[in-house]
Amino acid sequence: MNFVSIRIITRDVARLVAFYERVTGLKAAWANDDFAELSTPTATLAIASTRTVPLFAPGSARPAENHSVITEFLVADVDAVHKNLTGYVTDFVTEPTTMPWGNRSLLLRDPDGNLINFFTPVTPEAKRKFAATM
Repeated sequence: MNFVSIRIITRDVARLVAFYERVTGLKAAWANDDFAELSTPTATLAIASTRTVPLFAPGSARPAENHSVITEFLVADVDAVHKNLTGYVTDFVTEPTTMPWGNRSLLLRDPDGNLINFFTPVTPEAKRKFAATM
């Protein structure tokens, strides 16, 4: 089994895609007005309209109600990301902070309130863990 993507359901696909394009530097591939994907070499962030939810099961997903999932992006320099996003991002949860497990992390919220963590491994152990993906 391979983990390939995470999907965010939103009422405003264009707004959320524009936000993720800006904060990640990735360009979205649009399937139609209701679905777009931002892909990295290791995973894809899909963004879909509430209109797609009934295709799976009506009422099974509700936008802007996530209080438990954090979408994470491995970056070369989290402090540079923070500097780049200051003035654009309106909801930083934490400034860059070195975590006990060896990553320097920046936590923020997207326009729907979903948590995003940009992180850079800084300890030797963390660097070894992510060496193949950096």
